Amino acid sequence: MPLRGIIREMSEIREGSGNSSRKVREGVQMRHLGKSHIVPEQPSSSSPVPIEQSRWANLPPELLLDIIQRVEASETSWPSRRDVVTCASVCRSWRIVTKEVVRTPEQCGWITFPISLKQPGPRDTPIQCFIKRERATSTFRLYLGLSPALSGNLSKLLLTAKRIRRAMSTDFIVSLVPDDFSRASNHYIGKLRSNFLGTKFSIYDSQPPHDPKLRTSRSKRRIHLKQVSPSKTPTNYKVAAVAYELNVLRTRGPRRMRCTMHSIPVAAVEEGGTAPTPTEFKDCINEHHPSTPICKGKKPITESPTESPDPQESIAPLVLKNKAPRWHEQLQCWCLNFKGRVTVASVKNFQLVAAAETSQNVSAAEQERVILQFGKIGKDIFTMDYRYPLSAFQAFAICLSSFDTKPACE
Repeated sequence: MPLRGIIREMSEIREGSGNSSRKVREGVQMRHLGKSHIVPEQPSSSSPVPIEQSRWANLPPELLLDIIQRVEASETSWPSRRDVVTCASVCRSWRIVTKEVVRTPEQCGWITFPISLKQPGPRDTPIQCFIKRERATSTFRLYLGLSPALSGNLSKLLLTAKRIRRAMSTDFIVSLVPDDFSRASNHYIGKLRSNFLGTKFSIYDSQPPHDPKLRTSRSKRRIHLKQVSPSKTPTNYKVAAVAYELNVLRTRGPRRMRCTMHSIPVAAVEEGGTAPTPTEFKDCINEHHPSTPICKGKKPITESPTESPDPQESIAPLVLKNKAPRWHEQLQCWCLNFKGRVTVASVKNFQLVAAAETSQNVSAAEQERVILQFGKIGKDIFTMDYRYPLSAFQAFAICLSSFDTKPACE
């Protein structure tokens, strides 16, 4: 039977079993929407789930491995790569083998599962994305693809952010789906928070850093008791900081910025270095608050920051700076070589490179390599290209900082 026929039959099995399992039905609906979600594992019970009794769950391990390897190698782009996610949704045995076969974006350059958005990008060729801004709803959507004109309806939605203005700051809540921005939801990925002037930003991740030595502190934030169960306290981990230089003299030119990646050591860009690569989402909701008291009323709960790691055990973080543009005499403007990916001049356009000290073993070629570039190509349309050691979430959060108002930096 051809591979596509196998995938089609597995889809029919999932649809048929969905009538008796609510979770499986939700997974099928998300698969039809093109999201890279897989069906959650079913809890053990006395009566086995019908989908586990299908003939596909009892395939010999060698044959199962060969099938998934063929599907993974043949479907290299979205939406056809949805078949790989379908393989992981058949049953537990298929899920385990698929997770072993599918490689990280750093290794293959492809985004498959939601955890791929937290993993570093490829080292050589950047992953090309674009961002659509919707002014009416204050939302920003990150798509996988060259541009809306070239990708059309085949663009893969990766992340969505919603801007929430507060009295003293601005928050960008990042979610996996475009219609759920609750911080107590499983779709919550992280957030970006600015100061009052919009010159300093903090990036918070819903997951702790992969390396415990890179953990800094958790954010103080207030959560209404109606938003989250008392036994589930969401946690934010600060993983990066973005700072824009003040333009006191009001000189012309692009914004100047520096990004301190607390969750990525500077050794990641050194020769032979590696970046932290998470392999799964951790259930850290109740990690630091195992017993939250239940109280009545509408008073919010304030989280306390955790202790910072021992300074002797801390690791020097990676620092990124924007690449200095050159003044073009004929065009009378500041210019950067975006290699055709940016077509509209804007103060938001930037390229980030590693800012290494002389004592650090970072080659000159590595310091000139563009790790993240962001620029405008049309009204409310921007391109975002990122590579190792940044992840899609980290790159998206850095680009979101460019959308906030910065009167003191321009």
